[in-house]
Amino acid sequence: MHDKLNALPMKSVRYFALAVLLAAALLGAFSGRALAQDPQPPSDDQVNAVAKELYCPVCENIPLDVCPTQACAQWRELIRLKLSQGWSEDDIRSYFAEQYGDRVLAAPPLQGFNWVFYVLLGVFAIFAVVVYIRVVRNLKAKSTAADASAIASQPAEQDDYLKRMEEELNRREKSS
Repeated sequence: MHDKLNALPMKSVRYFALAVLLAAALLGAFSGRALAQDPQPPSDDQVNAVAKELYCPVCENIPLDVCPTQACAQWRELIRLKLSQGWSEDDIRSYFAEQYGDRVLAAPPLQGFNWVFYVLLGVFAIFAVVVYIRVVRNLKAKSTAADASAIASQPAEQDDYLKRMEEELNRREKSS
């Protein structure tokens, strides 16, 4: 009977330890950490892929991935942190646009007044193609006309030249 009393607490301790381990595992699983996080931090290529689509808020027209300032190095580390936390590239771009305005985006969003620029870009591209086609056609027409006039004048000049050559040969034959 004494052995049964000693075995009972040991069994209880084992169940208690198992319950604690199970509770710890469940608590860790649902503690708010993302389960699909990469165990490795994002590579420099992943960080630069996001950073090249952003411009330095301090410097003029310098992409964030190549800007040498200390602030940009800190922002690249912030991108690395957000990527390791599971943020998407769009989320990171939106975060930077909220913090520093749309001027940090490499491509302005297609909303509001920005549509005007995209429409004007398309109109300008179509206009440039039409002008190019007309200029090429005009140059071809002018070169064709010049070739035709050169061909038309060539036989008359050639005939005069041949006549003079024949006369010169006849004179040389007579004198020899």
